[in-house]
Amino acid sequence: MNTELMFSSATDLWATPQAFFDSQNVIHRFDLDVCATVDNAKCTKFYTVVDDGLAQKWTGVIWMNPPYGREIGKWVRKAFESVFVDKTADKVVCLLPARTDTKWFHEFCTRGEIEFIKGRLKFGDSKNSAPFPSMVVVFENSES
Repeated sequence: MNTELMFSSATDLWATPQAFFDSQNVIHRFDLDVCATVDNAKCTKFYTVVDDGLAQKWTGVIWMNPPYGREIGKWVRKAFESVFVDKTADKVVCLLPARTDTKWFHEFCTRGEIEFIKGRLKFGDSKNSAPFPSMVVVFENSES
């Protein structure tokens, strides 16, 4: 991966490291990847930008590594609401930048289970670690 691109705001797509996903999948057993490309989908069932995951109904156990740009708050809201408001998803596991100073973090993430990731992840096939810390936020309906 081009490090100049990685450390710029030219992209908001950060492909999930496969080993990291695999470790999460052992725990959660995902049904659907809601923010994928054809090349980096982590589940057999997935939504791409063409499918517009925000417009879709999320069901089952969801993996979400959303675009990390200005729209990220919409994705986190959708994850939260799919579990606790719409009650269509049993669980949504979110890989997110650890931006604890944001509105979306305080409005939604603090109402889920948060695990801060030690160190920095290497996204996609990058040789360098991300320029930001990451966290996993789990929204789970205890009634499911």
